[in-house]
Amino acid sequence: MTINEIRTRIEALVDEGSGKTLKDAKSIKHIGIDPDKNMVIMIIAIAKTGGDEEKNLLRQIAKIVKVEMGFKGLKVQFEETKKLEGIGSNQKVKFIIVASGKGGVGKSTVACNLAYALARQNKKVGLIDADIYGSSVPRILEMEHEHPRANQEQKIIPFHAFGIELISTEFFAGEGKPVIWRGAMLNSMMNHFFFDVKWSKDLEYMIIDSPPGTGDIMLDLRNLAPTAEVLIVTTPHPSASDVATKAGLAYQQLKHNVVGVIENMSYYLNPSNNNQEFIFGKGGGQLVAEKLGVELLTQIPINQPKHHLSLFEGDEETGKIYDELATIFTVRE
Repeated sequence: MTINEIRTRIEALVDEGSGKTLKDAKSIKHIGIDPDKNMVIMIIAIAKTGGDEEKNLLRQIAKIVKVEMGFKGLKVQFEETKKLEGIGSNQKVKFIIVASGKGGVGKSTVACNLAYALARQNKKVGLIDADIYGSSVPRILEMEHEHPRANQEQKIIPFHAFGIELISTEFFAGEGKPVIWRGAMLNSMMNHFFFDVKWSKDLEYMIIDSPPGTGDIMLDLRNLAPTAEVLIVTTPHPSASDVATKAGLAYQQLKHNVVGVIENMSYYLNPSNNNQEFIFGKGGGQLVAEKLGVELLTQIPINQPKHHLSLFEGDEETGKIYDELATIFTVRE
């Protein structure tokens, strides 16, 4: 018996979860034969794993392979189709998690401006607003509230703003209404963002605005985006820097690569005398960087954008800082 003969027999079977044959759904990812053990090894993608559909399909495959074709052994690895097609499986995408120890340090503003700086450099950028309880990305990007739409494949169509593809819990909740969810619902929403959104196939960067602190979302991101790099955002104040260090250590404990620290609200440039005034103290960002064993990548001043609500353009000094931050990632391609 040859691999092609096995494939011909197996691909006529139907995945009950999708109603399609394995051939039509392009479900057969691998078939191999171990001649020493007289065993067939397969990787099959199906609509839903772990249920009756998987058990029924396995029984049908076993009947063909072992009873009808005479092989002694069978090993089948089932994988969910949506996970194979999700953004997390795209090896061309570089994931960047923007994290903080506490809220109010400007983490979401940093995430949006980093995404916008990459877009200005003609990079294809996506943005996941994973800060579910304190979602602010749509407001930062000056978007009107509207509910998500789906395409014919029942995939969620991402929103677009300033050249960025994005998704946010804000669009799934009522306008201005709080999100009050337990851990299981948080996990479900994160899975939707990664597996059920029709992200462009040519995305180069995915920025993830994570919730402050440590919790369920941090653990979910370890599984959903295991190769992600992490930026830790803090302010110069000791209370913020202390908590930011804890968040950075937690990401390192989860084996994420913390690439550096961003000190936001570092100083105010007084227009009357052009002096830097350190309203929130000094040294917090450097302290976090030293404790994490990483670099203090940049210090962002307190400033109001000239052209937008919270986004800085390349002709502004703060916009140039974000351009330099984006370049840190682009030069490493």
